Amino acid sequence: MTSLWFNDAQVPARLRLTPGLHFDTVVVGGGLTGLVTALLLAESGVEVAVVESKRVGMGTTGASTAKISLLQGIRAQQIRGRHGDRAVADYVAANREGLRWLLHYCTEHAVAVQRVPALTYAQTESEMSAVRAEYEATRAAGLATTLVEELDVPFPAHGAVRLEDQAQLDPMALLATLAADIESRAAPIFESTLAKGVRSGDKDEFIIETEHGDLHARTIVLATGTPILDRGGFFARLTAERSYLSAFTVSEPIPHEMFISAGQPTRSLRYTPGPDGADLLLVGGNGHVVGRTDAAGRRAAELIDWTLGCFPTAEPLLSWSAQDYHPVDELPYVGPLLPGQNRILVATGYAKWGMANGVAAALAIVGQINGKPPRWSDTFTSWRPSELKSSAAAILANTAVAQQLSTGWLHLLGTGRGEVPAEGCGRVERHGLRPTAVCTVDGATTEVSAVCPHLYGIVRWNDAERSWDCPLHGSRFAADGTLLEGPATRSLTPIAGPYPRVLPR
Repeated sequence: MTSLWFNDAQVPARLRLTPGLHFDTVVVGGGLTGLVTALLLAESGVEVAVVESKRVGMGTTGASTAKISLLQGIRAQQIRGRHGDRAVADYVAANREGLRWLLHYCTEHAVAVQRVPALTYAQTESEMSAVRAEYEATRAAGLATTLVEELDVPFPAHGAVRLEDQAQLDPMALLATLAADIESRAAPIFESTLAKGVRSGDKDEFIIETEHGDLHARTIVLATGTPILDRGGFFARLTAERSYLSAFTVSEPIPHEMFISAGQPTRSLRYTPGPDGADLLLVGGNGHVVGRTDAAGRRAAELIDWTLGCFPTAEPLLSWSAQDYHPVDELPYVGPLLPGQNRILVATGYAKWGMANGVAAALAIVGQINGKPPRWSDTFTSWRPSELKSSAAAILANTAVAQQLSTGWLHLLGTGRGEVPAEGCGRVERHGLRPTAVCTVDGATTEVSAVCPHLYGIVRWNDAERSWDCPLHGSRFAADGTLLEGPATRSLTPIAGPYPRVLPR
C-alpha cells in the first residue's frame, strides 16, 4: 500500500548517520513536527540535527489526508466534555497559530495550498446531535462556524457544521521544502538511521544510540509519533489507531470542500489536483486500534466499495493507510519526557489532526527551549494535573491492553504447526514453547518470533498491509520481521524453520 503523496515526491535520499557527532539539539523524527522544530531552532542559531529511521515523511505525515483545519471532526466537543471551554479555547488558539505559521511558510516558499471550507457532517439523522454539539463547542471557542441544513453531495448527509477558509496541501511537497530549508542552514538530516535508546554521557550530554553508532546532544526532541523511550509511560497514555485511504479518478464533479463524518464508520473526503490537471478524490476512514482486527483487508475494501456506490464513475488509483495516536485525555502531549526533565522533550497525541497540531507542537517545544513558551502551551504540556480527570479512560484503555496481552498468549495453548500459509496470509503458531509468526509473501515463507520486543504482546497478521501488528501499543513489523514503527525499537527475531523458504510457483 503506497501513499499517493509518495508517487511524485521530489525528496532526495540522504546519508545515514556518521557516528560520534555532537549537537546542541537532536530531533528524532523526520515528519512535520520534527522538521518544523529543527527549522525553528536552526533559525534561532541552535546547532541542530535530524535523525530519521526511514526517509523524510515516510511516517504519519506522508500518509495523512493533509487537512489543515480548526474544525476537526468532533474534537472540540470531546475536549470540552473532558476539560471545559478554556481548554477548547487554548486548543483552538494553538491550532490557529500552527495553521497561520504553516500557511505563511507555504506562501513564502511557493508550496501549493488549496483554501477550502471544512465540514463535519451527519451521515444519519442520529449524528445531527454530534454536529450541533460541535457547532456549540466551536462557537464557544471563538470559531465562526455555521450550521448547514442541507448538503448537495452524492453521499448520505443530513446536515453539517461548516468553517470557511481552511486549507489542504500535498504533505510531501511541504516536507521536501522544509528539509531543503533546514539543510541550507547547515543543519544535517540523517536518514535510514534508527534511534534505539538514550543514555547519559559526559559533559552534561545525552548519547543517542542508533543502529549506526552514537550521537551526542545536550537536548533531544522525540517527534516519532509515539515516543521511542518508555520513560514517562506515554505508550500507556495513547491508543494507536490505523485508518485507510484511497485515491480515485472520477469523471463526475468532485465536491471542493473537506468533509469528515461526525459518527462511525468514519468517512473523510477531500479533493487534490492530479498530475494531469484533473482533480482526484481522496476518501479515508474505517479506522481501528492497531492489531485488533482480523479484517484489515475487508475494511480497506469496504471503503472503496462505499466510494464506488456514491461516485459511480470513480476508479481506484492507489490505497494506503496511516497510523495516528489518540491521547487518553483528548489533548496532545507536548513537553518534558519526565516531569522536570526539560532536556528530553516529546510531542505526540494529535488524534489524526497532525498538520496544525504538529506545527503548534513545534512552536511550543522551541518556545520551551528558548524560554518563551506560547501562552497556550500549558494546555498541551505532557504532564498536567487535568489528566487526573481522565483516569477512568486511562484505566479502560490499559485494561484493553491487558486483555490483548493475555488473550494473545492463551490463544497459543491450543495451536501447533500447520500447513504453509497461502500467498498473502499469515498466522501465529506455537512451536514447542515458542510463539512463532509464519507468513507467505511474494512466494517466500518466513518465520519470526511472534513476541513484540516492546512489552511482549503477541503480534497479529494484517492482511491489508501484509505486516505483523502488535495489539498492545501499535508496534508494526514487515512480513520478514523488520521494524516498521514503534514504540518498539527492535525487529522481530528471525527463526529458521522447516517451511520452504521459497514456495514453488
